[in-house]
Amino acid sequence: MSLTVAVTGPTGEIGKPFIKALERQKDVTRILGMARRPFDPKAHKWSKTEYRQGDVLDRAAVDALCAEADVVVHLAFIIVAGSKESHNINLEGSRNVFEAAVKAKSQRLVYASSVAAYGFHEDNPLPLTEDLPARGTDAHPYSADKAAVEDVLSEIVEDSETDAYVFRPCIVAGPEAPLLINSIPYVQLSERLPGAVRALFDQVPILKPVLPDPGVPFQLVHHDDVALALRAAVLGRGAPGVYNLAGKGEVTMRDLADALGYYTVPVPELAVDATAEVISRLPFLPDEASWIEAARIPVVMDTAKARSELGWRPRHDALDTLKATVEAHKQDLSA
Repeated sequence: MSLTVAVTGPTGEIGKPFIKALERQKDVTRILGMARRPFDPKAHKWSKTEYRQGDVLDRAAVDALCAEADVVVHLAFIIVAGSKESHNINLEGSRNVFEAAVKAKSQRLVYASSVAAYGFHEDNPLPLTEDLPARGTDAHPYSADKAAVEDVLSEIVEDSETDAYVFRPCIVAGPEAPLLINSIPYVQLSERLPGAVRALFDQVPILKPVLPDPGVPFQLVHHDDVALALRAAVLGRGAPGVYNLAGKGEVTMRDLADALGYYTVPVPELAVDATAEVISRLPFLPDEASWIEAARIPVVMDTAKARSELGWRPRHDALDTLKATVEAHKQDLSA
């Protein structure tokens, strides 16, 4: 078997570990990486990878990329922009990639979605399993977009010759990932909390720096482990379909605070709900602020399907991934 793999977004937090994994795979002989900004494969010591500058909104560039590929992997996705702008870019760009892959009769199409596609709904049964629909949360643009793109993918690949794999990782972390708190950059969290919640922290200034702890557990997955799952799909392991990805175990804000050397202050559920409600009504805040919604509802997933069908064996558990992420960002944290 000799495969040519096209990858959109090859230099992101998932893209770089994924390309490294493909570079080590003998069955993959050629990798076509397309990004909006220039990158030098040799700078990353990538010998099989070729650079293509292009935008997923440029249908001609996407067609040219997919025409040469046996497998297409779509990682490019806009997270932070105006809500309407992000939505349009993500849906139109993803549609271009999916349609081009089907047009080129690619053997497989692999898309990196997110646990956020399930939406943050109180009636979601836990743990989340792949048979649950992706219905997103309208108040959370990233969540809504991920669900919408999955709908576009289903529509396009239906009755086609292309097998589609969809991965829903939880929060992706590791040394190459930005340090996020419930996917909000940690330096922005305290700045964006409404006064009613910030007042809780002002009562105990001696304990600062502190993190709000709503007591909601969350999962982490190491970017290298996500790369292994994507590579399995590239090679055609397991049946096409949806797969959850999460490292073993769960962590809380207290675990994050311990790793950072911070303290935590319990946040009453009512305060968290009020915070999310206020933020959802502030149109001038950027998209990442709406991630406060994720602090209210646990989104813990079952990953048995990926382990059994893909033979996926994550090498890092949630706590190890958290510690590796913090260790890699210690210099930034102390600045």
